[in-house]
Amino acid sequence: MTKIELGKFRDALKKRLAELENANNGREALAIETSADELDRIQHAQERDLAVGGLDRNAKMLREVRAALNRVADGSFGVCLDCEKDISVKRLAALPWTGSCIACQEAAEMAGGPWHAPEELQASAD
Repeated sequence: MTKIELGKFRDALKKRLAELENANNGREALAIETSADELDRIQHAQERDLAVGGLDRNAKMLREVRAALNRVADGSFGVCLDCEKDISVKRLAALPWTGSCIACQEAAEMAGGPWHAPEELQASAD
């Protein structure tokens, strides 16, 4: 990766970091409101759940962007954290905060997916 490309990625990461830090995170939706109406209470609870999910995603993204900026600083940016091969520039252009090449990311998603076929189904598929 050239110094020019690395500089562009660093600038994109810094811009994303600033956006995440300055974003309105919806913390006002976390306030617990009391209401005599059961439907209002349910709606407020759902809004709180959505706000908590948004805050979680924002916090995760902040960690990923900061970690990527640290990798830029220490010279390991663009190298997969798992297999230590270069991450394609095309992937980095799409997700500059990624720490994994596409092969390792796919393997991680397959291993940590929400559903795994039972062993008897896996054996019959072979």
